[in-house]
Amino acid sequence: MLPDPEIPLPDDAAGAAVGLAVNGEAVRSAAPTLHALLVERGLDPGAGGFACAVNGAFVPRAQWAAHALRGGDRIDIVAPVTGG
Repeated sequence: MLPDPEIPLPDDAAGAAVGLAVNGEAVRSAAPTLHALLVERGLDPGAGGFACAVNGAFVPRAQWAAHALRGGDRIDIVAPVTGG
């Protein structure tokens, strides 16, 4: 799969910010893991109430701290909606 042209390409330096898409929004982040990205964006990974997918694949909550992010990744953070 080719990188999305709307997402800035990653920097080569370790620990440098990389281009990601979070819920369709192009962002730059130095977060090394999904867990770190959530914290960086002001979310509490332990609070529950939402789920995450990376590049269209669901990532179980127990794997968030170990799931490494790469430049060009597409992260979806979703919360259930109630009602009819």
